Amino acid sequence: MNRAVPVLLLVLLIQCGIVAIVFWPQQSPGTGATGPGLAPFSVDAIDELRIGDEFDNEAILVKSGQQWLLPDLENLPADPAKVDTLLQSITGQAGSWPIARTPAARQRFQVADYYYQRRLTLRSAGEKLATLYLGTSPGYRKVHARNEQQDAIFSIPLNTFETPAVSADWLEPRLLQVRAPLRIDADLYNLHFENGVWLSGTGGTPDEQELETLITALKALQVDGVADEDAQRELSAVEADLVLKIQSLAGDVTLELLTLNDNHFIHSSEYPLFFKLSAYDFDRLMGIDFRLVSGEDSRQ
Repeated sequence: MNRAVPVLLLVLLIQCGIVAIVFWPQQSPGTGATGPGLAPFSVDAIDELRIGDEFDNEAILVKSGQQWLLPDLENLPADPAKVDTLLQSITGQAGSWPIARTPAARQRFQVADYYYQRRLTLRSAGEKLATLYLGTSPGYRKVHARNEQQDAIFSIPLNTFETPAVSADWLEPRLLQVRAPLRIDADLYNLHFENGVWLSGTGGTPDEQELETLITALKALQVDGVADEDAQRELSAVEADLVLKIQSLAGDVTLELLTLNDNHFIHSSEYPLFFKLSAYDFDRLMGIDFRLVSGEDSRQ
């Protein structure tokens, strides 16, 4: 009996070894670590982005200093947060694990050079750094991605709709905001900021609530895109519903609010194009009561 114990222990050890060999986690040949990742260079190296789709649309973004511009739209500024989200998503994959490598997976996940949902061309100083393909989504805020020079296919934290192939969809929506107004002149009222107090050109004291509504509307103003080519031509002949001449710490600007075919638009003296404006922002500025904001009438 005593001699049987060591034999049984030996058999047990052998069985444990077999179990360990069979069930020990192994690296699949198709999902090995990539080393360089999807885009093996820093965000700072990128100074031009071209985003294309399967319908041959293409948005172009060019970096100038610390700002991204849209050359197809008179070099209007692009939304910095939107650009940063894209760049961080595609360059933050170093050391991550691909989910597949095969040619069949490229087609299944729509990241082949002939079958994709988005094509991103990244440039630096006029030279191409990489072309990336974005395809299907494996889950919430995830998209399949592949560098054309690699077999590895990654899942990165990004949505396809966050990479539009139309330049207007990259526009900075806050470009017309007036953050520190000092004087506001409209047809029916005049206001100026002096010694820490807003005063009316009529000598009255502006109604506090109405004044706050006006200042907030200017500070929070957002455009909804650029008017199309036909609207641009028509709007140049349309009389403005409201003209605001504003002096601020950033300089002087004239804002014109216009209506065309029941749609609302806005033009700034700082830019050559007309922009789309939501009914909410349009109504906030149009709805200012000149009697209240001039101090000619007071709320009961």
